[in-house]
Amino acid sequence: MPHHKINYVELPAHDLTATKEFFEKTFHWRFEDYGPDYCAFHDAGLDGGFYRANLKSDPLHGGALVVLYSDTLEETLAQVQANGGYIVQAIFDFPGGRRFHFTEPSGNEFAVWGEAAESGEFSLKL
Repeated sequence: MPHHKINYVELPAHDLTATKEFFEKTFHWRFEDYGPDYCAFHDAGLDGGFYRANLKSDPLHGGALVVLYSDTLEETLAQVQANGGYIVQAIFDFPGGRRFHFTEPSGNEFAVWGEAAESGEFSLKL
């Protein structure tokens, strides 16, 4: 294990079942339950877990923003919406790429980024 490197992340979730289903369907994460109030996730790039709580991670209120990567940003956005995620910020350009923000069923905010479009233009239907 690398010394002093981020090893694990934990997030709250008021609805563990809905949160697990969302990430399984959308991003193909695997989950392992540790009792009724905690589940660990795997195959996410960094392992972590969700614990049952009436809280949410929200960058506007000081929560850390977890950012995922996608080779196909528009397709990922469509999957997020199709599986119960809510788009809080549509795709936008930033230095080095493009990204969007969403909340999952328990209200935690995440972002997904991808490479800049070659033409510099993109279309988005919400």
